[in-house]
Amino acid sequence: MLTMQARTRQELADALQRRNVPEEAASAVLDRMTEVGLINDAEFADAWVDSRQQRRQMSKTGLRRELRRKGVDKELVEEAVGRVSGEDERAAARALAQKKLRSCRGLEAHVQRRRIAGALARRGFSGDVVGSILRELTFEVEGG
Repeated sequence: MLTMQARTRQELADALQRRNVPEEAASAVLDRMTEVGLINDAEFADAWVDSRQQRRQMSKTGLRRELRRKGVDKELVEEAVGRVSGEDERAAARALAQKKLRSCRGLEAHVQRRRIAGALARRGFSGDVVGSILRELTFEVEGG
């Protein structure tokens, strides 16, 4: 699993459990992998936040949710997500909104707004950020 992409200790533990590896053996293997640096949840969390926040335009809330689902310790999650500034988060929201706006050009302005607001909300952006970004956008309707 590690040859494809980095994984958290919990993801690997779950995979070993699915393969019916005895718990003692799995724990010993995971401890050794951690010891030699093949598993590092702190580095994983930092890389995940950088990647998802920039490429997928995720909010801090969305990043927290994903990392917790992957089994990353709460303290490590907060440390990694804490590196995202408010302006970084707004820039991600702005980029997502502009991308979504391009895909719904020609629709009525209220439909564009609703779709963009929905996309931002699904990525975990707060109502304040969503409202602010919607006020920044220029909605153009074809033929009108």
